[in-house]
Amino acid sequence: MKHKIEVNGIQLYAFHGCLEEEARIGGKYEVDVKILTDFTEAALTDDLAKTVDYVAVNRIVAEEMAIRSKLIEHVGLRILNRLKSEITHEANYSVRIIKISPPINGDVRNVVVELEA
Repeated sequence: MKHKIEVNGIQLYAFHGCLEEEARIGGKYEVDVKILTDFTEAALTDDLAKTVDYVAVNRIVAEEMAIRSKLIEHVGLRILNRLKSEITHEANYSVRIIKISPPINGDVRNVVVELEA
């Protein structure tokens, strides 16, 4: 059976981007993580060890977002790889990074990248 767990709206301030200004000033980001898994046993037993721990997901996202990259695509892949390697519960993951008000010479609300594995 497949179930979905979502950790949405992880709000962070980070220093990603190709511009020197972004490295100094930083910007606001929001990250969403979707996890497709089977948590039937956790639901039946009320045992956290039988499902994905949201605290671990949030920690991984925060730690990877704190490491500067030029591309949010790069950050997204790092987050995805850590989720897959550190969370032992079998699952498929989707990571969505939203860069709020990117400095791209226009009135743009956000830029989004999404990765799945």
